[in-house]
Amino acid sequence: MCVSNTTWEGFYTKSTVQIMSLLAKGNTVLFVEYPFTLKDLISTILGNGRAPVSRMLGFTKRLVVEQTNFDTNVHHLVIPPILPVEFIKIESLYTLLLKFNSYIYARSIRRALRKLKMDNPVCINAYNAIYGRNLIGKIKEKLHLFYCYDGPNTGRYGQRATVADQSFASQADGVIVTSEFLASSLQELNTEMYVVKNGVDFKIFNHDAKTSINNAGKRKKVGYIGSLDQRFDIDTIEYSIQKLPDYDFEFIGELMNKTITQRLSSYPNVKFKPPVKPNEVPGLLKKCDVGLIPYICDEYSKNIYPLKINEYLSVGVPVVLTSFANLPEFNHIVSFTHGKEAFCNAIVREIESDNLENIKMRIQFAEKNSWENRAQLFEDIIDTLLEKKLN
Repeated sequence: MCVSNTTWEGFYTKSTVQIMSLLAKGNTVLFVEYPFTLKDLISTILGNGRAPVSRMLGFTKRLVVEQTNFDTNVHHLVIPPILPVEFIKIESLYTLLLKFNSYIYARSIRRALRKLKMDNPVCINAYNAIYGRNLIGKIKEKLHLFYCYDGPNTGRYGQRATVADQSFASQADGVIVTSEFLASSLQELNTEMYVVKNGVDFKIFNHDAKTSINNAGKRKKVGYIGSLDQRFDIDTIEYSIQKLPDYDFEFIGELMNKTITQRLSSYPNVKFKPPVKPNEVPGLLKKCDVGLIPYICDEYSKNIYPLKINEYLSVGVPVVLTSFANLPEFNHIVSFTHGKEAFCNAIVREIESDNLENIKMRIQFAEKNSWENRAQLFEDIIDTLLEKKLN
């Protein structure tokens, strides 16, 4: 079972959903949805949210079966609405209400486990350490793992997130992270530390792989598909937009940082488009001459192993990134840059030097990073930890 800090549905690929969908090939899998609060409930009723209101309130089934892209079935649970607590400054009150929320969480999970006749499950807590600490031992699990794919969520929980991550990592039976940097930051807290990097749904993305280079004289398209949030390096992108007026820049994704459009939408060579479904992404990438990952270089982004890097490569698109994280396995296949001018120059260089051989090389590289391979590694780690615990 997976206690997730992401939703099952959404506008972008989620590592947790991909891994759980593939683990369902040989296992019964229960995916516990992101814990929506009363605030989310009210916001959705007023038309400003996407919470599953009828399931939260029990008007429709809270536990349903979802068919995945990998032709597997996953049991999907939505818990009742919990109290929003992250804004509470009084620590004693915060702790009390968090325990109440954890009680609702654990009770809902136990009911679902009984319905599914899942005794002593393996519990994978996916980036949900705030509640993870209070759930350990509450569901009679035989193994409790911390799947940590990002740094502490201090934007929502402040320093409580850091404390929770460290505390939960030290209590879990094992920790699985998505990058070496994350592993090194948590290594001292748990000796059972494993790295499973993000992957790609290679078959879907490769179906729309590039087979040619854009015709000479045609305007080049520079693309970005993903969340437009606080990680986005606006200064670096604006510099390239200004220096490359003959290139079209297209940004597709959920706008979470309005400063991005305020700064960039007035340029004639810039277009913003709303988020699309994951299966629509490959066809859009195919039309791009280069794909961007322009994240700000800071302490938070050092933890990131970007999902989109393998998605771009699976379609054969060259990739230009800021050097926000240490990803040495990609050094020979993408362009990491330092500074605005270098980023801009890399865009031009990658487009002008692209050829069919480079396209083929990118695709072959990405194929090794399929979600199937990642899920197999994930399951092997679970088996290893189970064997250690039983012995």
